[in-house]
Amino acid sequence: MTPLPRGHRLVLDRSVRRFSAGTVLVGGQPGRILRLSASGASLLRTLVEVGVTTDEGGELARRLVDAGMASPVPPTLPPAGAEPAGDVTVVVPVRDRPDLLERCLASLGDAAPVVVVDDASADPGAVAAVCRRHGARLVTRVVNGGPGPARNQAIAATGGAVLAFVDSDCIAPPGWLEPLLRHFDDPEVGAVAPRIRPAGPVPADRSPTVLDRYLAARSSLDLGPEAAEVGPGRKVPYVPTAALLVRRRALDEAAVGFAPELRYGEDVDLVWRLVGAGWRVRYVPSVVVTHREPDGWGRLLARRFRYGTSAGPLSVRHPGALPVVELRTGPTIGAGLALSGRIGPAAVAVALSGAWTARRVQPFGIPPLLALRWAAEGAGWTAVGLGRAATVLAAPLLVAAIPGRGRTHRSGPPPAGAPRRGGACRPGRRGSSGRRIAVVLLVLPPAVDWWRKRPALDPFRWLAASLADDAAYAAGVWSGCLRARTLGPLLPAWRPGRRTAHRSRP
Repeated sequence: MTPLPRGHRLVLDRSVRRFSAGTVLVGGQPGRILRLSASGASLLRTLVEVGVTTDEGGELARRLVDAGMASPVPPTLPPAGAEPAGDVTVVVPVRDRPDLLERCLASLGDAAPVVVVDDASADPGAVAAVCRRHGARLVTRVVNGGPGPARNQAIAATGGAVLAFVDSDCIAPPGWLEPLLRHFDDPEVGAVAPRIRPAGPVPADRSPTVLDRYLAARSSLDLGPEAAEVGPGRKVPYVPTAALLVRRRALDEAAVGFAPELRYGEDVDLVWRLVGAGWRVRYVPSVVVTHREPDGWGRLLARRFRYGTSAGPLSVRHPGALPVVELRTGPTIGAGLALSGRIGPAAVAVALSGAWTARRVQPFGIPPLLALRWAAEGAGWTAVGLGRAATVLAAPLLVAAIPGRGRTHRSGPPPAGAPRRGGACRPGRRGSSGRRIAVVLLVLPPAVDWWRKRPALDPFRWLAASLADDAAYAAGVWSGCLRARTLGPLLPAWRPGRRTAHRSRP
C-alpha cells in the first residue's frame, strides 16, 4: 500500500463515529469497524488537524480513504518533485450550439490551452468563429460519432499531463482548475471530478419554473455535496464527464479511452475501467461547475430515457456493477414485512437483527441502542431501494394496480362448500393489500427524497415529477437491456449482512 503523500489532511466522512476514546471508528461505505491502538487514535487526530507528516501516518490515511471513512485535502502548495499541475489541456467536444460554446469558452478563459472538437456540426462555420474569438484550437470531425469518439480524437491530437474534459453546455467558475489539479499530487489518482450543478434560468431574470426547482434538487448529474472516492459499490459510484480531469498516464498505462460503441454511459465506463486498472478517482464537490439543463419536460424525460439505455451495455462490460437493488438478509426481511403491512412482525425482525448486531459489536464498546438504530435504518433504506427497484422493473404495472377495486362482499348466499368467514372475502383483502403495497413502493422513494432535500416544490408536484423522471429512466433501462440482451441491471445483488471489522497497524 502506497502511503498518502505528506501534507494531505483528512476530513472524516459524516458517517464516521468514534468510540472507546477514539480507538474504534464506525462508518464508511460499505459500513465497517476499524479498531486503532491508542497511538493510532493520536495519529488520527494529527491527520485531521495537521495532515500526513510520516509514512506511518500516510499508511493509516490511505486505509481510511480506501474504507470510505475519510477524504483527503491536498496541500495548497505541491510537494517537491510533484508532477506540474499547470501541464493541462482542456478538451471541449461540441456539435452545433455555438451560443453555449461561447459561454463555455468565455468561462474557461486563458488558464490552460483549449481544444474544441467539432463533431460534424451542421454549421461548422459558427463553431469555428467562436473558437477564433477565444483563441481555442479547433479539431474537426467529418462524421458524427458522439462525445466519446470526439474526446478520443482530442486525446490523440493534444499534449498535456492532465486532460480536462468539459462539455460545451457547462460553465466553469474562476480558478476551478487549481484545486482539482492539486489532487494529482497523489501519484495513485487517475481522475478528479468537480460537482455539477444546474445553471440558473436563462434569461437570468426569469422566475424559476417547476422544472427549474425540480432540477435544482434532483439533477442526474449532481452527485451531492460530500467528497468521496469513486467506484462501483461506493457512496459515489461514478462521475460524469460533463467536467472531469484525467491523468494522461492513467489513460496510457491502463490502455483506456472512451468506448466508441457507447453512445451513452461512456463516461461511467471510462471511470470504472480506470478504477479496475488500480487508479483512484476522486469526487471533489468543493469545486462547482454549472451545467445547462433541458428547458422542457419532454427534453428532460427524453434525456433520462437515453441515460437509462446505457445500463444494459454497461452491465455487459462490467458484470455485477449495476444491480437494481442491493439486499442483505436482516434488513430485507424487516423491509418486506413492513411493506406488506405486517408492522408487528417487522418490528420483531428489526429488533432481532439489532440484537444480533449488538452482540457482535459489543467487544468494540459500541452501545446496543446504536446497533438497533442500524437495524432500523437498514430496513428503512432497503424499503426505499425496493421501491426504486420496483419502479425500474414494473412502474406501469404498479400504476395499473392502484385504481382497481377488489370485492369486499358477496350478495346472496355463498356457493356450496365455501367457507363462511364473516362478510368479507379473501380476494378483496388481497387486492386491497396489493394496492397498498403498490402505492408504497411508488411513493416511498420520492417521499424520502423530498423529506431529505426539502426542495422548493410542494410534495405533490415533487411526487409527480419524480415518478415521471423515474419512469422515463426505467423505460430506457428496459430498452437498453433488450438491445444488449442482458438482465444484469434488472437483477438484485445479495450482499453479506455483517460489518467488516479489522485492526489497523498503528
